[in-house]
Amino acid sequence: MSTAPPSVDDFTLLHAGARALGERNRRTVLWMMGLALLIIAAVLALLWYLQRFERAEEERQRSADAQWLEQSVQFHFRRLEDDVAQRARQVAIEGPQALASSTPGAADGAAAGLLWRAPGVVTARAWLASNSAGAGTPAATSGGDLQAWQDDMNHHGDNATSLRMLQDVAASLRHASYAGPMRRSDGSSGDRVWLAVPSFDGPRLAGLYVVALSMQHAVDALLPAWFADKQAVRLAATGAQAPALTQEQIGDSYRTVMGLPGSDLMLEVVPQGSQASPIPRIFFGVALTFLLGMLVSLAALRRDFIKRQQVQQRLQAEVAMRSAMEHSATIGLRAWDMRRRILYVNQAFCAMVGYGARELLGASAPLPCWPQEQGDELVQLSRLAKSASAAHHPGLETRLRHKSGQLVDVLIHEAPLLAADGTQLGWMSSVLDISERKRAQQLAAEQQEKLDASERLVAVGEVASTLAHELNQPLGALASFANGLLNRLRAGTIALADMEPVVQRMAQLAERAGGVTQRVNAFARKRELNLVLLNLQPLVRRAGASAQEGQPTSIALQLPDAPVPVLGDALLLEHLVNNLCANALDWAGQGADGAPARVVLRLRPLPGDEVALEVADSGPGVPEAAQARIFDAFYSTKDGGMGMGLAICRSITEAHHGRMLVGRDAALGGALFTAILPLAGHHTPDA
Repeated sequence: MSTAPPSVDDFTLLHAGARALGERNRRTVLWMMGLALLIIAAVLALLWYLQRFERAEEERQRSADAQWLEQSVQFHFRRLEDDVAQRARQVAIEGPQALASSTPGAADGAAAGLLWRAPGVVTARAWLASNSAGAGTPAATSGGDLQAWQDDMNHHGDNATSLRMLQDVAASLRHASYAGPMRRSDGSSGDRVWLAVPSFDGPRLAGLYVVALSMQHAVDALLPAWFADKQAVRLAATGAQAPALTQEQIGDSYRTVMGLPGSDLMLEVVPQGSQASPIPRIFFGVALTFLLGMLVSLAALRRDFIKRQQVQQRLQAEVAMRSAMEHSATIGLRAWDMRRRILYVNQAFCAMVGYGARELLGASAPLPCWPQEQGDELVQLSRLAKSASAAHHPGLETRLRHKSGQLVDVLIHEAPLLAADGTQLGWMSSVLDISERKRAQQLAAEQQEKLDASERLVAVGEVASTLAHELNQPLGALASFANGLLNRLRAGTIALADMEPVVQRMAQLAERAGGVTQRVNAFARKRELNLVLLNLQPLVRRAGASAQEGQPTSIALQLPDAPVPVLGDALLLEHLVNNLCANALDWAGQGADGAPARVVLRLRPLPGDEVALEVADSGPGVPEAAQARIFDAFYSTKDGGMGMGLAICRSITEAHHGRMLVGRDAALGGALFTAILPLAGHHTPDA
């Protein structure tokens, strides 16, 4: 019978080890049981001790509560005196009308204590001017609830004596004073006490600010709930007979003075309910529960310790990996706080600017690595980057100054640096050195400039080639006419009348050559073309006839009867037709099957308000491999060709906002060149 392999679960092995340890150490278990019995005996002894300690603790708590109550009462009434003094100064400056701007229990713009803010505590307020202080009747400059003051003085003779003494004491001692409690008309004591606070203008008494206080409301307001739940507090005057109490309450009650100068009120505190501590009753159960839970706690502690070790190992591995990633990163990292002070920099950033971490940590803007001439600009750009959305901001390109003085081009991205609770601590910046990219861009710009210069040279060559190509025919004809005329003049076989048409033809050819020069020069310089509204049908017919002169192959015309209006330069369009026809006439006789040479020139309207100028021949056509480059300058498939004719055709077509196409004609089998031009009225010429 095979034995199951031991479990690799750590907790199973731990429990198994504990069982084996218990079997080998029974004596230790007995000692632990004896210790548990000793603890139980100690708990029972503590129960007897705690019963005696409970009474002493109650006495101590009572004394502490009495001291707290006395201090709390004195603190809040001192604060009330300060509040009244502050408003007394205000009334002394602004007059009795200022009483309306400071209402007890409401926000009046000034900080106030608990008793001033509590509703029902301050029942009346009045201002007794200095000329009425000590008098029975308030002066005319007095104000407020003067009727309440007079009512209390009239209710009982003791009240009048107390209130007059209150005025004299407050004015002579220059300090707040109290009077009361006020007696009712039947002679019984109430809970109203008057507080008088003097206000002086230098040595002169300005007046008294008096307030009537409901002492029962004041006591209710300043006692917290935890105190009122355990003990009842009521007012008691010195020498007054206390209400009837039970024997238990008589033994537990006590009195404490309120410490209000001029008033003989005291506070009587009567405990409510049983004050016995529940600790002795639950201590025994807690001790037993602790004994039972101790073993469970030890096992849980062991389990928690193992987990903590595993978590610590993983954390150390993650910290090591983060440190390795940080040291291997080539992107600079920099953390700011909300006051733009540097909190953290990595080695890549330090290497980028040449400063050590100690030199940068704690530094604020402007940083030592900022160029002096760009300090303010960098501060503004940094604020702009931080105010923008970090997820969509493309980054901030700027320059930093290396410690050696060299400027470093960088790209900075900003992201909020957040604490675990989401509070923003500052900003985390990633700084990428783009100096190489900037140098590459600068090099590319320089290369592009050189390329543009080369293109300008090519354009000059293209103009020269164009002139050579376009002027070849008129200059050749002009030379032929000149040689023929010279030969006949030498032979004497020409009359003066016969010379006139020859000279006129030579003048026309010279004028045509000059026009070609001007048009090609203007086109090469990209100047505005001489665009006019013209009918393309007669222009094509005329250009086709001109191209056919002296050629053995005839050009078949297929033109529509209706006019074909276009907006274009007549001379350039004639060049377009001439070049296409000349190219077709050169290739028409080179067909592979030996068929007779044929050239077709046609105009065909297209949908979309366009017209197609097509020239087809019976030659070998344009190979597919050459169709992509057939319109490039200086590219030619003809022996001895300059490669400018079709390039000129494409340039003329594009100048008229058209396009050139090349293909194979289905009828003739040779090349088919198509210039698609917009009809007039559907294109606005460039300005």
